[in-house]
Amino acid sequence: MASPTLITPTTTKPKSPSLSPTKPKLLPPTTTATTAIAASSSPQSQRRHFLSLAAAALILPTPARAESDEDYVKESEEVIGKIRTTINMDKADPNVATAVAELREASNAWVAKYRREKALLGRASFRDIYSALNAVSGHYISFGPTAPIPAKRKARILEEMDTAEKALLRGR
Repeated sequence: MASPTLITPTTTKPKSPSLSPTKPKLLPPTTTATTAIAASSSPQSQRRHFLSLAAAALILPTPARAESDEDYVKESEEVIGKIRTTINMDKADPNVATAVAELREASNAWVAKYRREKALLGRASFRDIYSALNAVSGHYISFGPTAPIPAKRKARILEEMDTAEKALLRGR
């Protein structure tokens, strides 16, 4: 015997409430939204609209761009130097944590500036520096700023730094 609260399928479809069609709002016959705003508003609201667009353009961050190839070479050499000094520090040195923090800031700035440059992505120097920064950052993030880098990893990073410097000297 079936329960009176049991829902059984019915053969008739329930009527759905009829939806009234909505009428689209018509814009005045203009070619662009800007001309619609300009045609239907006062000079004060036009000025306000212009100022809001100008303020938005000033507030939005612009991506960092490399000014020249010389800047890339100079900043890359600085990053290579920081990597070498940080890696070669003794773990008992009291300045290791600050050196690692400075290296992290420098590497983040370098990567943020040059990662979006299409002309630099294919360079051997960029590839090697990026790989070394990734290895050093990954080590210090995983094991802390005072953990020494294993000899095998350290040798690979220093080798990448050497090849990156050679590539920079050759303009690659």
